Amino acid sequence: MIIYLDIILLFNLFCNLLILSLTKYLAKVNVNIHRLLFGTIIATALVPLIVYFPFSFFNSLIGKGIYSLFIIFCTFGFKSMQQMFKKLFLFYFISFSIGGGLFGIHYLVQDSFSSKSNKLLLYVNNVYGDQMSLLIILVGFPLVWLFTKSRMDRHVKDKIKYDQMYDVTIEMNGFRHQTIGYIDSGNHLVDPLTNRPVVLCDELFLQQFFAKADWNKLYQSIALNKLTDFPESMEKRLFIVPFQGVGGSNNYLYTIKPDKLIVHYNNELIETTNVLIGIQLNSLTVDNSYHCLLHPQIIHFSAVKTA
Repeated sequence: MIIYLDIILLFNLFCNLLILSLTKYLAKVNVNIHRLLFGTIIATALVPLIVYFPFSFFNSLIGKGIYSLFIIFCTFGFKSMQQMFKKLFLFYFISFSIGGGLFGIHYLVQDSFSSKSNKLLLYVNNVYGDQMSLLIILVGFPLVWLFTKSRMDRHVKDKIKYDQMYDVTIEMNGFRHQTIGYIDSGNHLVDPLTNRPVVLCDELFLQQFFAKADWNKLYQSIALNKLTDFPESMEKRLFIVPFQGVGGSNNYLYTIKPDKLIVHYNNELIETTNVLIGIQLNSLTVDNSYHCLLHPQIIHFSAVKTA
């Protein structure tokens, strides 16, 4: 059996550097490049230990666990055991995710290519005698690394988004309907005359509060900007709120006043009648995950009841 130790060391150095870099990124810690390189060298040093001392303590499960803690210590230092184990589990999670992705690509390519074309993939034996393609590792590892990073970034964004989503109930025109609302910290829109906060709701949700003919008339009036064509039943509820766009341009928003708005906030019910609903004539999101953009002022200053 031929083992190309120099190639294996080089690839391990490359892979360990990317894994530790991603661990640093996801753990949100500030580590300079020297510590990162030092930790990479320590992690790569395990390879010759396994090759020359296959029955050593560091080749056992406990030994590898201790050595992994040593890698984390050399790379990120020590602040607390909780932080150490947090980074260790993150390090293993990234390693297993990328390793699993590479093995998946390896077996997919191995089964798809003929024996002659397999020679182009530069197969060599690793330290355990298993054949791996250097080409797959060289091309596949960065791709799986980028995929893992993008998915984790998306997971964090989704977690933040869903942590700010709450059930919202609106009463208006004798109807009562519930939807999902998103607390938009960037929403500071208020009616300058009444100082009421403005909540944005989209067409898919708002049309439930109107007869079809009334909604179509309301929709056309807003789309064509014809104030005289609004339904008579809406005249007392309708407010026009001016606002300034991002580019500095002045615009205005058509709003309606509901009878009541209720936010199911954690274990509390936040009720308010002092609010306006801005009419959005299209969807707020592509996936329809929420239909209402809440004003943060509602959470802070409205009446609260225990659910």
